[in-house]
Amino acid sequence: MTPKLTAALLITAAVLTNAAFTVLGTVFNYPDILAEPVEDILAAFRAHQTAVVAWFAVMVLASALFAPIAVGVGRLSTHPAMRVAVPVGIAAAVVQVVGLARWPLLVPGFAHDAASTDPAVAAAGRDSFELAHRILGTLVGETLGYLLTAAWTVLVLVAVGGWIARRWFTVLGGVSAVLILGGVLTPLQVPGVDFGNFVGYVLWSVWLVALAILILRRSRSRGGPSEPVRSAAAGTVT
Repeated sequence: MTPKLTAALLITAAVLTNAAFTVLGTVFNYPDILAEPVEDILAAFRAHQTAVVAWFAVMVLASALFAPIAVGVGRLSTHPAMRVAVPVGIAAAVVQVVGLARWPLLVPGFAHDAASTDPAVAAAGRDSFELAHRILGTLVGETLGYLLTAAWTVLVLVAVGGWIARRWFTVLGGVSAVLILGGVLTPLQVPGVDFGNFVGYVLWSVWLVALAILILRRSRSRGGPSEPVRSAAAGTVT
């Protein structure tokens, strides 16, 4: 995980995520469609199944990239916060992959069963979708995903925010982390939370690209990222 590869993955993940989110919003009305009745969600899924499955697969890939990204970013600093950030970032990638993978892997079967002429099979398909959505989507992919993503961002800021860029970088990352974390309140239907979470992810994407650019700049100008080394005994910067 060289600085160039880390930067490339940061930009790739941000671009893929936003492209997939934009297309899914157009063809599937995602994520607003999730507020509709289950029958309507599955009917819309069947109507655009190929595109929906493909673009959710892209989102899965983008989420998976954060595992190597966490490792690469972890090499920017020896700060104690960064040692925590690496496993937190990997965990964020895992829970989001688990949450999103239900769309290409499980939902096609649920949607097929829900369209069955057998009432029992159709009911089972709808119930299975709701259960997967509640556990894999809301609990794992969203709640844990928001929490771990926000935590990783803050930990990275603590570790490198003071030496890799000016204050704007810390402010941008901090605001995006707070708005993303607010997404854990979504199940409580708190007004404005969904929009705030959306804005948070847009700002976070900008922050990821900025982080990539800063990594490349420091790598080129100094032959690799560097930071002040703090003496463990005296607490002084050397």
